[in-house]
Amino acid sequence: IEGCVRHISVHAAGVVISPEPLTNYVPLQYDPKGKAIITQYDMYAVGEDGVGLTKFDFLGLRNLAILAQAVRLVKKIHQIDIDLETIPLDDKKTFALLAHGDTIGLFQLNGTGMTRWLKELKPTTIHDINAMVALYRPGPMQFIPDFIDRKYHPEKIKYLDPALEPILKQSYGILVYQDDLLMMAHDLAGYSWGEVDKFRKAVGKKIPELMAEQRDKFIKGCMEHSGWSEKKATEIWKWLEPFAAYGFNKAHSASYGRVAYQTAYMKANYPGEFMTAVLSAESGDTEKVAEIIHECGRLGLPVLPPDVNESFADFGLIKAKSANEQDRIRVGLATIKNMGVDIAEAIVEERKARGPYRSLASFLERVSHKNLNKKALEALIKAGALDSFGQDRGAMLANLDQLAEYHRENSQTNKNQDSLFGVIADQSTIPSLTLRPAEPSTKKERLAWEKELLGLYVSGHPLDDYREQFANAKQTIASVSKLRDGNLIIIGGIIEEVKPILTKRGDRMAFVRLADFADTIETVCFADVYARHQAIIVPDSCVAIKGRVSYRGGEPSVIIEGIKPLAPIATTNDSGSSENPVLQS
Repeated sequence: IEGCVRHISVHAAGVVISPEPLTNYVPLQYDPKGKAIITQYDMYAVGEDGVGLTKFDFLGLRNLAILAQAVRLVKKIHQIDIDLETIPLDDKKTFALLAHGDTIGLFQLNGTGMTRWLKELKPTTIHDINAMVALYRPGPMQFIPDFIDRKYHPEKIKYLDPALEPILKQSYGILVYQDDLLMMAHDLAGYSWGEVDKFRKAVGKKIPELMAEQRDKFIKGCMEHSGWSEKKATEIWKWLEPFAAYGFNKAHSASYGRVAYQTAYMKANYPGEFMTAVLSAESGDTEKVAEIIHECGRLGLPVLPPDVNESFADFGLIKAKSANEQDRIRVGLATIKNMGVDIAEAIVEERKARGPYRSLASFLERVSHKNLNKKALEALIKAGALDSFGQDRGAMLANLDQLAEYHRENSQTNKNQDSLFGVIADQSTIPSLTLRPAEPSTKKERLAWEKELLGLYVSGHPLDDYREQFANAKQTIASVSKLRDGNLIIIGGIIEEVKPILTKRGDRMAFVRLADFADTIETVCFADVYARHQAIIVPDSCVAIKGRVSYRGGEPSVIIEGIKPLAPIATTNDSGSSENPVLQS
């Protein structure tokens, strides 16, 4: 059975194209899920080395949907038509944003490493962005410092031969793109374009035998076409050969660089609209949404809990009505757990048709959707979507049965039906909605409900009491990825999840997910530490941990050596400034 096909796999984006019906060239079948037609030949047999058909990979980018949504919002709010294909490529706001490192939400340019290099590079043209897209990968990354240095010190730009200048001038004399390699083969070694394509194949597929053939051909070509000595031609080949292993296609870099620039342009010029679109696109990923909400706060764009009088089905931007107000983003009603899109849209459509809901009773009477049941009402209450009516969430939850009954009896669906009050001639005598007294909800309960229904904290954060201490802390979760394996670190946060497991010896240890205002990290608590501190290693505990950075498995984590509860009261040092001894010790 060795060598036989053991399973059928489908390329996520690969599409085969033929000049005639595919059945003239390849056998077909349904994929294992039965939803698509696929070839029975594998990618090698169906391509140019096999049957000879053309295979394209069609990639879908979420960022294109984000840009389209941001453009729609700008049109709706400002009545401005933005054509992303004709935006100026020298926008000062855009390059200032990149130089400042405001990259969260951008395509290809976000992430700690890329952001650090962009702040050093301070790009001034889209060509700088294209080059960074190509260089920020294993291999060419080693040339980024040299690329930045040459940008600001042109006197350091050097060429092995003046003939290389026209090809490499735009990238400051550094070999960045595969296309530059191909131009050298054509212009310097005298390759025909057909021979250049064979050279591309040898380079792109990193085939040693083909590269060895190309070496002799390239050196001989440079000697004959450019009049170089064998020594000079060999020197050029040795210089470019290592690049063959990681050369990046220029068209790919330029395409990605353009989309990256477009996202940066929209964020720099229309931050509210752009960040709203990013939140909508990432709404299923709570970690991403938490990061984006933190970025919105930094930009002066508060993200508020859902509200039946302001929210749309998806995340929505509420523009400031006066100079004293600020733009704000409302969480969408459809993002609430147990709230379907149909109910959310019904609430929004009724508000658009007849104006804001004036009271809780008005809301229950006017929204007639059959799925606005007890479960949906509970979700709206817990998520804070009914807070604007002045009722406490705890009181509304305590009266949930009464609210559901009031909706059933008084919603528009039942206006023309007999009900409990159907025999009353004077409808003004219908009892008003009065809630019986109940214990008000606590901040801790409200935040827990938001986490449950929205997947994140919106109206506040369990760490708010320690915010000043975090602001003064020397290290945060974000610091972990900047440290080496084994480095000591002290960080604080709230425990989101604890996964206890048994070791081979039968001892209990745990994997603990810790989160602060912007980031989360997996930490490991071995048996001895877990046994001593098990009482506080529980979800929702606000703690400070001391431990060692570990990159086992490639991802950064922290091995816990000590753990303490966070103290809500900061001490004051001799200079009068407050500091947290737990986070800074």
